[in-house]
Amino acid sequence: MLKIKELPENERPYERCERWGAAALSDAELLAVIIRTGTKQKRSVELAVDILRLCEGSSLSGLHDLSMAQLKKIPGIGRVKAIQIQCVLELSRRLGQSGTPKGPGFTNPAVIAGYYMETLRHYRQEHLLMVMLDTKNRRIGDVLLSKGSVNAAIISPRDIFLEALRHDAVHIILVHNHPSGDPTPSAEDIKVTATVARLGGMLGIGLLDHIIIGDKIFWSLLEHGQLPGG
Repeated sequence: MLKIKELPENERPYERCERWGAAALSDAELLAVIIRTGTKQKRSVELAVDILRLCEGSSLSGLHDLSMAQLKKIPGIGRVKAIQIQCVLELSRRLGQSGTPKGPGFTNPAVIAGYYMETLRHYRQEHLLMVMLDTKNRRIGDVLLSKGSVNAAIISPRDIFLEALRHDAVHIILVHNHPSGDPTPSAEDIKVTATVARLGGMLGIGLLDHIIIGDKIFWSLLEHGQLPGG
């Protein structure tokens, strides 16, 4: 197995990190530190480059789209390395959420967007979540409503509100991502929002906002006056 230590000293990620800090490492070098060893044909840094090439735009963010099975198809990436990569990605997601308050008043659009940003902004498909809140607007939890398209025709209002009632939710918030990175709502986004708001009003479960996640930016329909009754 070809290892990092077989590289010239000035090209080794460990030595470069000690001397200049982790911020000085390239994406491939950071990934090479995680996977540690390469194959008989390729060093770990070269193997890391192969992994990144599978990602859209050859960027680290594309790693979030690679499943365990896809990682294991890469020559040199077995079960252990695939698990290591998946765990580091999950750790980064949790770190992104760790500083966000989830107590009373979980209704501030910036706070909510910050909580879900690292989970949603990397996806290459649209994911629509329903966030459930109690009487004090504390986050009870969330549930995935749809994946692939936010479309009023395929979202079941019955399932939405059965889930909300099952968790004793008093208010709900819709959150979804735009893979393009532009959070500007589409006509379909507006339609979905109006449908859920109308039905929620009939059931006494208020829709407080619909937040769209872009690439490190977000759009709150409430803040832009696009929420029915808002």
